Amino acid sequence: MTVTNNDSGTNVHEIADGIYRINTPIVIPGAGGFSFNQYLVADDEPLLFHTGPRKMFPLVRDAVASVLPAERLRYVSFSHVEADECGSLNEWLAVAPHSVPLCGTIAALVSIGDLADRAPRALADGESLSLGRHTVRWLDTPHLPHAWECGFLSEDSTRTLLCGDLFTQPGAGDPPVTEADILGPSEAFRHELDYFSYTKDARAMIDKLANTRPTTLACMHGSVWRGDGAQLLRALADSLCG
Repeated sequence: MTVTNNDSGTNVHEIADGIYRINTPIVIPGAGGFSFNQYLVADDEPLLFHTGPRKMFPLVRDAVASVLPAERLRYVSFSHVEADECGSLNEWLAVAPHSVPLCGTIAALVSIGDLADRAPRALADGESLSLGRHTVRWLDTPHLPHAWECGFLSEDSTRTLLCGDLFTQPGAGDPPVTEADILGPSEAFRHELDYFSYTKDARAMIDKLANTRPTTLACMHGSVWRGDGAQLLRALADSLCG
């Protein structure tokens, strides 16, 4: 693990071949520790998944630059439209002149085509995109856990699922990668804040994610999880749907 900012504690850790977690721990007054993660796929056409909040942009930019020149970034992607997902999207488009937003078709239609300073590259459900050695595939998950335009990216070669808010864990995100239980802490956090939409299609969409057979779950908040991702996703479905 490389610490790229001593004041904030922002750090970078390679979680799979060519995929790096950028982690910044914070303290929420009255709520305790929390963390924001972004994921950089280093390749011929590098991709950043999640931008972090706009005010966190300098920290994330410096962390990306510890792996590759920030101006090389080709795709700026995210699960849904929310400040911690795409708050610094336009800052990234300015720094990386050949980059474009990468999102689902609904996000492109209802938000990003207007909010972004450059036209998005929209991916349909199940559509793949080659970055070089890595290939990512977009999976629509409307309202799971929230937002009509929500979706996730699966990376084929490393069997990594960039799973956004599905397993949100409190704390600083230590260790970077774990095989310990994250379902219990994430479900306790969900019950406390109630940020899931409880869509009637949750189980079918989680089955679609599980069918990618991920071995690495790259969570937006907390530790990355390694193991039988399909089994863990279906355990989440059981908890959500009863």
